[in-house]
Amino acid sequence: MAALDRWERRLVTIAHVIPYFVLIVTTVLYSIFTAQSAPERWFTYGVVAFGFAWMMWWFTLHPAWHRRTDLMAVFIAGMVVFYAVLGMREHWFGAVSYAVYVYASEILRGRWMFFVVALTAGLATLSLFGGYPSDAPAAFWLLMLVFVVVACTFTYVGHVTTEQSRMRKELLEENEGLHAQLLVQAHEAGVQDERHRMAGEIHDTLAQGLAGIITQLSAASSSDWERRVAVATDLARSNLAEARRSVHALRPPALDSAALHEALDDVASGWSRHNGVPVSVTLTGAVRETHPEVEVALLRTAQEALANVAKHASASRVGLTLSYMEDVVTLDVRDDGVGFDLARPSDGFGLPAMRHRVHRLSGALFVESEPGAGTAISARVPA
Repeated sequence: MAALDRWERRLVTIAHVIPYFVLIVTTVLYSIFTAQSAPERWFTYGVVAFGFAWMMWWFTLHPAWHRRTDLMAVFIAGMVVFYAVLGMREHWFGAVSYAVYVYASEILRGRWMFFVVALTAGLATLSLFGGYPSDAPAAFWLLMLVFVVVACTFTYVGHVTTEQSRMRKELLEENEGLHAQLLVQAHEAGVQDERHRMAGEIHDTLAQGLAGIITQLSAASSSDWERRVAVATDLARSNLAEARRSVHALRPPALDSAALHEALDDVASGWSRHNGVPVSVTLTGAVRETHPEVEVALLRTAQEALANVAKHASASRVGLTLSYMEDVVTLDVRDDGVGFDLARPSDGFGLPAMRHRVHRLSGALFVESEPGAGTAISARVPA
């Protein structure tokens, strides 16, 4: 893109310099090969100087005027008059028509561009014949027609090429802008996703572990304080390990050396031992290997659901069912606890965290509950 811009700037600079170069070269040729009287020469030199000053003032020194239609109309009209006067005096200056073509194709658009180009081509024909011939032979009209057609054709081709280049440049700039925007959005999405991940990991591990420790220590009595403290110590150690794994985005330890259904058995038995509530784990369907993120999401969902049962349900039994179907894996967690009203807003993080985990994998989370009838949570994730 930068190289293309450099080349375009160079071409524009060359196009703007060539009118001055052509005027200088034609003036030198005029001075060498013509034998006009001194007054006629000085008049021609004055017209050339006027052309230099006109181009310099109206176009080169005031680039901001290029967008002013009224000012550029005056500039182009002056260039046509300048070329008409100079070309009619001496055919050596016929090549100066190039300057009018350059300015007309850059400034004007539509029919006005072709009108000025055709008029300049006609003036170039008159310059070759030293003015309008009295008998106007057929060769004059044929040559004028050729000049007009060729000049308009090249102007049209140049105009189309310039427009295509401009459109390609705009498209490239738009694509670069979209690419940069996508990169920013991807970065922001990555940051947000990582925040959700860390929040979920902290809630699913540290928060639950600390709540369990507090529960064990609060329930300690003179008769069983040693067992309660030992359980709290085990919870603290396991949650410290979980915290380290969460920071480094590692798999939960239960999945390091066990399949998902085995990890669910371990989690359920540990939770049952700490909370004194029996948990049954059921496996249906043919077990098959799934993506690690699927296993982590389902395991964390089970942990969160069990933590909610311990905190809120006052249940006497809990059932976990892991089902391998044709294209999905489903985890169901049911309890016979007090239940809750789904219509009431909740300020807890548990259910939103579970939903976020499952939705990240294009899955779905369903919750069924009512006061006094227990709670059922179902997580369904593509296999």
